[in-house]
Order: sequence, then C-alpha cells, then structure tokens
Amino acid sequence: MEEKKVGFVTMGDIRGTSGEIPQIGIGMIGYAFMGKAHVNAYKKIPYIYWPPSAIPRLVAICGRSEEKVKEAQKRYGFERYYTDWRELIKDSDVQILDNGGPNNLHADPSITALEMGKHVICEKPMARDSKEAKMMLEFALKSSAKHMIAFNYRFVPAIRLAKELIEDGTLGEIYHFRAKYLQEWIMDPNFPIVWRLKKEVSGSGALGDIGSHIIDLARFLVGEPKNVSAIVKTFIKERPSDINPSKKEKVDVDDAFVAVVEFKNGAIGTLEASRFCAGRKNHQVIEINGSKGSLVFNLERMNELEIYLNSDRKEIMGFRNVLITESYHPFWDKWWPHGHIIGWEHTFVHELYYFIDCVINNKPVEPFGATFLDGYRCAVICDAILESSETGKRVEIKYEF
Repeated sequence: MEEKKVGFVTMGDIRGTSGEIPQIGIGMIGYAFMGKAHVNAYKKIPYIYWPPSAIPRLVAICGRSEEKVKEAQKRYGFERYYTDWRELIKDSDVQILDNGGPNNLHADPSITALEMGKHVICEKPMARDSKEAKMMLEFALKSSAKHMIAFNYRFVPAIRLAKELIEDGTLGEIYHFRAKYLQEWIMDPNFPIVWRLKKEVSGSGALGDIGSHIIDLARFLVGEPKNVSAIVKTFIKERPSDINPSKKEKVDVDDAFVAVVEFKNGAIGTLEASRFCAGRKNHQVIEINGSKGSLVFNLERMNELEIYLNSDRKEIMGFRNVLITESYHPFWDKWWPHGHIIGWEHTFVHELYYFIDCVINNKPVEPFGATFLDGYRCAVICDAILESSETGKRVEIKYEF
C-alpha cells in the first residue's frame, strides 16, 4: 500500500496493536485563532490517545487571502491550500470538514460537505440565527455523515465530572444554575469594527460569541430551558472602520446581555456575557445549587471544582476545592501523573479525538458531543434572548426539532 504522509510521519511508521492505524483526511476552513487551536489538537492526538482510532492527516486548508493561507499551510503542515471552500470540500482526500470560518461561512460549506457525505465539525455559534441553524440541521438529519458543534467546554474534565455529579444525584434536585462569561477585549472605543461586530457576518455579538458557550453548558448540565427574560445592550454604537479608520461604522450587534432563565425541570437561573468587563480576560464561572449540595467551576482555574455537600456534622461543612487531576477523573488516563495540570488547549484534543472516534467507529456523537441539534437549540435560545430584550417580555423557548 502506498504510504501517505501524516505530518512528518508516514503510516508505515505508526502501527497499533492490530496492525496499521488508518488515516482520516482533514480539510480546514480558517487559519487564525481556532485554526491554530484545532491544528494543535490534531497533532497531539496520535501520541496522547495511543493507539488512536485514526491518524489525522492535514490534507488542506482554506482562506480568502492566498498569501495568508499559503503561509498557514506551511506553518501548520497541511499538504495543500485553497482559496475557494468549494474546491476544499471537493478534494477526495478530505473526509472531515473542520469549519472554523466566520459565522457567515458556517452554513453553506457545512451543508455542501454533508450533502457529499463528508463529516463536519463546525465552530460555534452554529449559525447567525435559528432560521439558518434549522436549515443546517435539516441537511444534517438527511445525511449519513457525523456532525458536531465545537462546544469545547463540554470536554473540560471538571465540567464532565460536574455532569456526573448532577446525573448520579449527588447534588440532589437542581434549584439554580447561574453562569457568567466576561471579557474586556473591545472596551476601547477606537477598537475597529472587525467581523465579530458586524451582524451580517456574525449574527450577534457577545451573545453568540461567548454567551453561546454558557447557554450550551446550561442545557448540557441542567436541561432544557422553558423561557427567558433578557436585556441586551450595545455600549459603543459606532467604531472606526476596519477598512478606512478615518470613517465610523455603526455597531449593530450586542456588547453584553443578561438573562433570567426558567428550566423545564423547575430550576431557575441567570446567564450573563459581556465583552466590557475591565480586568476580565476569559472569566467564565458557573455555579449550580441543588438540594444536597452545590458546585462552582471557574474556567481560569479549570483544573479545580469547588464542591459543597450537605453533612450531618455541621463543624466540617463547607466548600471543598477539589483538584481534578486524578487518574480516575474524566480524560485523565491520557495525561500526566496527578497534580500535573492541563490547559485550555487540551480541551480541543479531547473534543477532536472524540469526534474522530465517533466517525471511525460509527459511534453516536450525543450526549457528550454537541450535534447540529444542540447547535440549533442554542440558536433558538439566543434568538429568544434577543426577542425578549426587544419586546420587554418573557419569551417561551419553542423548538421545531
């Protein structure tokens, strides 16, 4: 069999216990922030998850600027590059489309790939609104290919342990879910209008960019919401053009939102996301309160989980700070000796290996991975938050799927 290169290694060099390990061809749209995070994960998978279900083969990368995408091809080690996503998807060596492009490029490439029977992992938010997300889901449901939305925080060991504690009844009946995701990166009024600040491209601002993460975690950990009541705010309504800094352009997406949520299981909660919180870099905090105890997760201390459990001995009651690095904790059998922490970038190793394993071994992506159904439902909730802010009324969450 002809040997094909996998980075700097050939298939003939890598063998598992039952013979050769198959390759799976990756075609990637986008090469910036998420492109770097995903490539980093693909390169780690073969030796962290040993023996892997398949070796990711970096076939092709796509971007609009030929100069920049050619540089990205060289930097990341892809075999070739394209400036047209249609050509990338038609490439016979591409089996998985990794769609990390701007939000307005999530629908068409993902749908085209699914129609061709190619598996798709798409960055969040899935779409610019629920109508677009519904269209993507309809094509996904018709396809035999696997599909996943890259909600990587589902693959944090502490979050996965939190889910286990909720599902096995350790926390009892859930009363409260509150989450905030706070950043500061666009507080400068002279920060130019980038694509994330243009509704035509992004669909929304902080709501879809970082708010979608905590909305997904609310569904993942606690369950489906019943209704929302929200306020959405844009603080700086004009910014310098990214093309001509001497001109101003209107900002037509949100800078922040706050929502009160009622869940179908009776729990209540709050969701908050903002890119206008001075001093906050990537501050995601979740607290869940139940009849038997509580837990707190802080993304900036992602290897820890604060846990409070009711006890008959009042003198020893209190929150415990648990280091989630033991071999019996989620994902840790693949990593280091206990106490040797992992970081944000390793969530993508877990996530992308999980998706590849689902593809190779025909496993269901749900419930741990977010499918296009999860992406659609997240988009419905985002739209309901916008509607509530516009109307000043509580909005019921209504899914068509």
